[in-house]
Formats: sequence, C-alpha cells, structure tokens
Amino acid sequence: MSSSFEEAALLLCYRRLNRHSFNALVGAIETREALNRLPVHFVPRPEELLEQVGVLATRFNKVIVAFSLLTCQILETQKLVKSIKRQFASRIVLIGGGPHPSGDPAGTLGLGFDIIVRGEGEEVFPDIVERIVSGRDHKSVNGLAFLNDGGCTLNPLPRRLDISRYPPFAVKHKKFGPIEISRGCPWTCRFCQTPYLFGVKVRHRDIPSICKYVNIMRKEGLTDIRFISPNAFMYGSEDGKSLEVNAIEGLLSSVRKILGGRGRIFFGTFPSEVRPESVTRETIEVVKKYCANDNLVIGGQSGSERMLEHICRGHTVDEIQRAVDLTLKSGLKANVDLIFGLPHETEEDARLTLELAKILTKKGARIHAHTFMPLVGTPFKNMPAGEICPTIKIELERLISIGKVYGQWRAQEVVAKQSYELRRKGLIR
Repeated sequence: MSSSFEEAALLLCYRRLNRHSFNALVGAIETREALNRLPVHFVPRPEELLEQVGVLATRFNKVIVAFSLLTCQILETQKLVKSIKRQFASRIVLIGGGPHPSGDPAGTLGLGFDIIVRGEGEEVFPDIVERIVSGRDHKSVNGLAFLNDGGCTLNPLPRRLDISRYPPFAVKHKKFGPIEISRGCPWTCRFCQTPYLFGVKVRHRDIPSICKYVNIMRKEGLTDIRFISPNAFMYGSEDGKSLEVNAIEGLLSSVRKILGGRGRIFFGTFPSEVRPESVTRETIEVVKKYCANDNLVIGGQSGSERMLEHICRGHTVDEIQRAVDLTLKSGLKANVDLIFGLPHETEEDARLTLELAKILTKKGARIHAHTFMPLVGTPFKNMPAGEICPTIKIELERLISIGKVYGQWRAQEVVAKQSYELRRKGLIR
C-alpha cells in the first residue's frame, strides 16, 4: 500500500444533527480495503473543530475536513469554514454534503468548500477520499460539484443505491445508531426534501441485511433497536403507498428473534414517523406485539384541508383524527407533527391547525409544533420564512405550559428568517 494513506487524515464535523449520516458514510469507508489505515477523527463540538484541524495539520500532509449540512446549520458552518480556510488553506480539503449542499451546491461552494457531494454519498464519498489521499484526480467522480474558472461544475448525479449493500453505521469505529430501513418517498410534499433528494421510488433494506446489523449491535451489548424511514409503516411496500403488514411483521419478528426477551424494538417513533393513512388496527397490532415504544409519531402537518392539498400531502384532516383515535384506543400515545406558517397559509388556515391541535390534545395526544422553513431543492425553496401570528403563539404557549405541545417552533421561526436573509444575500440559491 502506498505510504500516502498514512500521510492523510479524515476529520468529521460530527454534530448531533448529522451523526447518523456520517455513521453510514464512515461505514461505507470501512468497506474499502484501500482506506483501512486512514485515521478518522470525530469532532462533536463545532467550537473544537478549528483546534483539531490545527493539530492534524501538523501531523498529516493532507487533512480532509467533511461537513454534512442542514439548512439550519449554514450560518454556523460559514463561520467555521471561513476560519479553517484562513488558517490552513494549503493543508486541507473541505468537503460538504447532505440535504442543503445537495439542493444548493453553488451556494454552498460559495461558503468556501472545495467539493460538494450531491445526493447519496455511500459510493461517492469513499471514492473522493480514496482519490484525494492517493493523489489521483477526483473531479470526474459522479455526484460532485466544484468551482471551475469562476463557474460551478455539476457532475452527473450518482445512481440510486441498493441500501442493503451498504452498512447503516460504522462498525469498526463503533459509531452505532438507528438502522435505515427505507429511502425515498412517493409523496412529493412541497416542503420536504426527501423525495427530491432520494427520489419517489422507495427502496428498502432487506431483512437479512437488517438482521446482520442487529446481530452486530447485540454482540456489542446494544439491544435497543431503532429505525430510520420516511414512513415506517410502509416498509416492504413496492409503491410506498400500499401497506404490506406481512413485511413489517417479518422484519420485527426477525429482529425480536435475535434479541430474545432482553432487547427492545422501537418502530414508528423517533427518529422515524408514520403517515396518518398508514395507521391501522393491523399496523398498530404488529407494533404492540413486538415493540417497546409507548407512542407513535404521526405526520399530520396541517388542520386545513386547503393547506393539505396545497402542500401535496395526500391525506385528509379526518385521516389524522382517525389515526390518533386508533392509536390512543390501542393504549399507545400519539405525537402529532403540525407545521405553522406554511406558504400561502391564511389566518383561517392557521386557526384550523390550532383548532385541530386543541381537539387532538383533548383526546390525549401531544402536538409537536414546527415553524415552516424554506428548504433548498424543494418547490417551496423560494417561499418566505414561516411566521406565526401573535394570537396563535399565545395559544401554543398555553398548551406548552400544560404539557400538550412541545417542539422547537420558536427557534425554527428565528432560523427560518435567517435562512431567508441568506437567500436574499445570495448565500442560498
């Protein structure tokens, strides 16, 4: 093996919101024999990143610094990248990836990144890293964006992956977490990045692959098993809309067999959720038979039929209420996501969403409140930042005070306004 692999290091800005993405990417790196000796450093605190870059820059000829970015992290990242470039420009390569860079590669390059990874990274990221540390040209790799003679070059997007072929986390580095079981979504909600980033064709991790990694976790003494999916109750569905309860039961029964009576399975709850129309007696029964979660997270989004149609949600207000009724009747708790400040939302629309929240909380549900944030790569990317009118804020605060509403809607309102300003200044496109 060339000594060049001993002269390079990979440093990850391993923030809480991005760790699951990096777990999968480092897992993919672990499958590359040529990268087995590459040192990988995880820095969970952004304020420590600059110091760590400095330490590595004195020890290695090449330091690859990687960020996975959400839109809400742009301001913080801009400051970090600027400081790193100013102090260590000749010694480092800055790579950005994730939802925001994929939706706005040119704008993210403008923050100071050398390379942007667009779309799925399990093949692209290891390819880039391997080429950089071996001194080979990397600019022909599919999925890359980079600045070239003042312009932005966008290489073709990488092919859609069979996620069963790639680890959900980094086994050798012991960076474990939820297992991604499905990717993509057929429901093209206009506020959501998922179908635009991963496609409308749902791809599922097969049960043998899932069981392989559950076994690995069990041997490590990790027996709480969680999953990542746009809609957990659509596992195994070919079109992502038709329920396949047998597939869900096949998955959960297989995992339960591995864990025996000691481990716990969490399904249809954080960090996943379920759509209202997929909540049925059958899906609930399967959860109660095999799982430990005492709640379901249900994506409702609005209490206005007009807004549900406008955002292309694909379900009705009645279906939200029916899902909550079924969940509560079964003995599970119901947590319902609702978004305020959606584009073209009128005061009446917002009032209807608030009224739905009141109805559901009286039944025993809790509301996870959000403020709309325009996300790059979505049909709503150029919409104004979401705002919540004062009277509705007062009502939400009252519901929070009695434990009926929770969430980061206040902070999201602030960040949404900041992102709007970034777009106005040309930092987000």
